[in-house]
Amino acid sequence: MEPDVVVVGSANVDLVFPVQRIPRPGETVLSGVMSRGPGGKGANQAVASARAGARTAIVASLGADDSGQLLRDALADSGVDLSLVSSTTTPTGTAIITVEESGENSIVVAPGANGELTLSEAAAQVIGGAKSVLSQLEIPFPTVQEAAATSSYFILNAAPAAELSDELLADVDLLVVNETEAEMIAGADRTALLKRVPAAVVTLGSAGAVILTRGRDEIVVPGVAVDVVDTTAAGDTFCGVLAATLSAVSSVDPITPSDLTNAVRRANVAASLSVQAAGAIPSVPHGDAIDARYAEVYL
Repeated sequence: MEPDVVVVGSANVDLVFPVQRIPRPGETVLSGVMSRGPGGKGANQAVASARAGARTAIVASLGADDSGQLLRDALADSGVDLSLVSSTTTPTGTAIITVEESGENSIVVAPGANGELTLSEAAAQVIGGAKSVLSQLEIPFPTVQEAAATSSYFILNAAPAAELSDELLADVDLLVVNETEAEMIAGADRTALLKRVPAAVVTLGSAGAVILTRGRDEIVVPGVAVDVVDTTAAGDTFCGVLAATLSAVSSVDPITPSDLTNAVRRANVAASLSVQAAGAIPSVPHGDAIDARYAEVYL
């Protein structure tokens, strides 16, 4: 398969603990029944892209353990191409997630095998031919940098928040960040992002998102009001659907502000659907549900 979207990123097993509220420093709280399931920003985004209708491959590193097999099964079940997934004796990455009754969450990640992810020659070749390449910061920076330099259209979801080099950002076509991440990169004025990248999307949680493009006014895409169950993977759903939707633009045509606006709207709808279900990958919606809700909201 020649994928439209290649996701270069992390894959973790999520241990989810439902709590009345996230504990403060030094505090112990009791949890409800713990659940175990597939997750990780890269895996979540790859599933979101595939379920949104794009031919999707993932470049990831998994341990040769039960957790790695759990992730392989979950990705394959969603139609993600696993031919570029490597295996290592290092344990598969693990995330501990506390989810409070409001749906807000707190996450701690042990990277494990994710810390060993590098690009093989085969992976670099596939990345170079993809319409969209999407990556995050739960894997080694040099791997992200190499993917950015190799791709023709590179989307960086700069999460978790980190300081980014000018060398990396020079190869970024579209930056996706939340408000905290935007401030770390550009300071209090989010428009300053455009000094470092040609276009950016700043996600605002339930308030929606803002699209920033050099030489144009910012575009506000309002949020879609829903009852929140669990916000885990909402941002990843947004990013995966964004990449999938942009990959549908002809490879010979540049992505226009109109294309980007449509993609952000579709991603926004997908994220609003994901927060209405519990878990990471289990909460990611399919394309028919996304498009039906999109028609209700925007058409």
